[in-house]
Formats: sequence, structure tokens, C-alpha cells
Amino acid sequence: MMHDTKTTLEHLKQKMAAFVAEREWKQFHSPKNISMSIAVEAAELMEKFMWCDVQESRITCESSRLEVEQEVADILIGILAFANSANIDLAHAVELKLAEIAAKYPVDKCRGRAEKYNQL
Repeated sequence: MMHDTKTTLEHLKQKMAAFVAEREWKQFHSPKNISMSIAVEAAELMEKFMWCDVQESRITCESSRLEVEQEVADILIGILAFANSANIDLAHAVELKLAEIAAKYPVDKCRGRAEKYNQL
């Protein structure tokens, strides 16, 4: 069984690529199609929390754990497929994005606050 502490992004991308290749789905995996699929899966996750307040959403995560995990997995599977299709190095992309966000949200200005960077 795979676990976050032992499984690399590269391993997951390779598993996704093999899954797609076995089914001859690469022809359908355009950035347009996969991005739309990710949006649909994200909406399915959002639906689990529709009309919940913050505390109810935490309870839903526990009471519907398997369903929530499946929706999160669907989103990640879409992201892996997109990264494969568009030749994106996910680790590099995340590192760059975190650096950009860190510059917009310096710890001393945003700790414990939810305002957007231009309102800090």
C-alpha cells in the first residue's frame, strides 16, 4: 500500500501514465478535457460541504471520510493526468508557486489573518 511519506509524485505520475496507456486514453487527455474533468471533480467535493458551516464541514470530513477521500483522489488523479499531458514537473511548479505566495503573504503581516495580500 502506498503512503504519503513513502510515495513520490513521480511514482504517482507513472502509475497514472500506465493506467491511461493500458486503456488507450491518451488521445482524450488534452489539457482542455482534463482541466474540465478536474473542475467537475472539485465541484463534487464542494457538493459534500454545501450549506455547511465551518464546524459542520469538519464533522463531514470525519463522518463521510471515504467519500471525501474518493473525491480528493479524483481531483489528484486529474492533476496527475494533466501534468503528464502538459509535461509539468509538479514538484517544481509547487515550489515556484509557494515562493510566489510567500512573497505576497509575509508571515509578519498575515499570521492569523484571512485578508487577501493586497489588503494586508
